[in-house]
Amino acid sequence: MTILVTGATGNVGRHVVDRLVAAGRKVRAMTRDPRAARLPDGAEVVYGDFERPTTWGDALDGVERVHLFPFAYVTSEPGAGFVERAVEAGARRFVVHSAAAAGFAPGDEPGDPGIGALRRHLAEERQAHRGLELMVEATDAEWTHVRPGLLAVNALGWAERIRTERVVREPYATSGYPLVHEADVAEVAVAALLEDSHVGAAYTITGPERVTQAEQVEAIARAIGQEIRFEELTPEQGREQWLRDGCPPETTDWLIELLAAAVDGPGALPPTTTFRQVTGRPPRPFSRWALDHADDFRPA
Repeated sequence: MTILVTGATGNVGRHVVDRLVAAGRKVRAMTRDPRAARLPDGAEVVYGDFERPTTWGDALDGVERVHLFPFAYVTSEPGAGFVERAVEAGARRFVVHSAAAAGFAPGDEPGDPGIGALRRHLAEERQAHRGLELMVEATDAEWTHVRPGLLAVNALGWAERIRTERVVREPYATSGYPLVHEADVAEVAVAALLEDSHVGAAYTITGPERVTQAEQVEAIARAIGQEIRFEELTPEQGREQWLRDGCPPETTDWLIELLAAAVDGPGALPPTTTFRQVTGRPPRPFSRWALDHADDFRPA
């Protein structure tokens, strides 16, 4: 049985490939740059691009199960026939890398109804991810949707400043979410690829507990054994910093609102027990993520 992993060089996809290879499965990894993939020797690495249907043949040949990257974010034609082509090639099970927003009811996105930019962003995210889920559900293939909340890996956005200045400057130091380790998302996805008991399930996955921005910085400092300062900015100062760093204005708006929404509580998504239900173990805490990524924050 050949399992195709799309998005194979992404944060989650790499872990999916690693776990499947370790399990002795026949893995085909699809990427736009095979020469730079740096995937394990046990994986067959092939060129494939969601925006170029002529590249799909080799990737899909003989495939029975697919870990499906949310390609609606990388192609101007959402769908572009990839799912249908995969089914025609023999795919009988899809595990969709979706997002927690896909589980929100239309018009019922979490947060203060007065927060416009955040609610618009979540509505767009729901539409994109749920659209991909529905695309898969419309086939006669088996499916499982894996819907992570906010990923801990987003903290890598601080890496350069930590390496060079030993400081993080952000608004809302006490804003926090139950950030999920990308390895946990991959572990659930692999279980869904290999085990029949997850067919037809939609799994929303978070970390074990709410972790504030200040606590994230403390955990990274412990992981690298060095002091890191957290300098709290005003929302306007934060917006100006992100704009200087090249963040689009519309993105800065919803990011500010995302942080503001989670100052006094769990924010848009409380912790779930999904990972424990699927694996029988507790999810990895942010402190574990910081240790796993310590080298990303140390000076070169």
